[in-house]
Amino acid sequence: MLAKDLARLDRLVHEPARLAIMAVLAEVDEAEFSFLLRQTGLTKGNLVSHLRVLEEAGFIFTRKVPVGSRKRTLISLTNLGRDTFAAYWRRMLRWSQHFADKPPQTDAPSTDD
Repeated sequence: MLAKDLARLDRLVHEPARLAIMAVLAEVDEAEFSFLLRQTGLTKGNLVSHLRVLEEAGFIFTRKVPVGSRKRTLISLTNLGRDTFAAYWRRMLRWSQHFADKPPQTDAPSTDD
């Protein structure tokens, strides 16, 4: 049962950089691109690449807002993104509880002589 559940892990979310992005966005209504850069520690190119994947999946929404002669990029989770992120964490909590409740089992021979 658990192995099949693990096999269905959402790999779009589970990838560490995208997981970090979604975790930051889950805590705010929206975030500036520069804020995500600082919070995740990703490079600009890497962040852009992961944001593109998340946007194509429908998990985030990106908009550009004019600020003087420049544009500011704002990113937010969509309802689908929030629901997917919450489901991911519920699954992770269920697994961690499962393993926390089980004593470790080893196949190592006993050292009691």
